[in-house]
Amino acid sequence: MGLRRAAPPLPAVVVSYAESGTHRAQSTHMAKPTLIIVTGLPCTGKSSLARKLAGRLGLPVFAKDLIKEALFDTLGWGNRAWSRRLGVTSTAVLFALVESELAAGRSCIAESNFHPEHDTARLRAIQQRTPVAVAQVLCVTDGQVLVERHRARARSGRRHPGHMERQLVEELRPLLLRGRLDPLDVDSVLIEVDTTDFAQVDDAALAARLAELLRGAQ
Repeated sequence: MGLRRAAPPLPAVVVSYAESGTHRAQSTHMAKPTLIIVTGLPCTGKSSLARKLAGRLGLPVFAKDLIKEALFDTLGWGNRAWSRRLGVTSTAVLFALVESELAAGRSCIAESNFHPEHDTARLRAIQQRTPVAVAQVLCVTDGQVLVERHRARARSGRRHPGHMERQLVEELRPLLLRGRLDPLDVDSVLIEVDTTDFAQVDDAALAARLAELLRGAQ
C-alpha cells in the first residue's frame, strides 16, 4: 500500500488548503526529480491551477485533455465510446511523456482526473523504475457547485466538441456531487486545495510550498 506524507503547514493566510497523509522517512543523498500531480473531478479548476503552478515554478505541464484534443483533431471524433477510447490512449501517452522527463532527471507537472483504480499501478511502476519524489495536489469542490459549473461549461461550447460535454451532464452528475476524487495510493506528499471559490485559492502560496518540496528532493 502506498504512503502519502503530509506536507508541513502552509502559511496561516492560506485558508483554502487541507493536507493529509502519512510521513515516511526518505534519503536525500542523491538528486532526484519531482512529479507534481494535479488531479480532481471535472470543473474543479485543476487545468487552470496546473498552468499557474507551471508558470510560477518554471516546469513543463503535461495535460491529458491537450493530448486527447490533439488526437481528436488528428483521428476525428464522433461518439462516447470513441471519446473514452481516446481518453485511455491519452492517459497512456501522458504517463509515457512524464516518465521520459523524469528519467532524464527533469521535474514536471501532470494534470488529469487520475483514478486510483487505473492509475495507481502506473505511477508505482514509474517510481520503481526511476527515483522520483511525488506531490499530489488534489482539487476538491462542493458537489453542487461542480454540477452547476459543468452545466455552464456544457452550455458555453468552450471545450472541444469531441468531449461531448452536453451528453455528459447527467452521466457525470452523481460523480460530481461527491466533490472529490480519491488520491492515488502511492508514496507521495498530498495537498488538498479547496477550489469551491477560485478567488480564495492562493496559487502563489501553493507554488512556494511546492518549490520547497522541489528543493528538498535534491
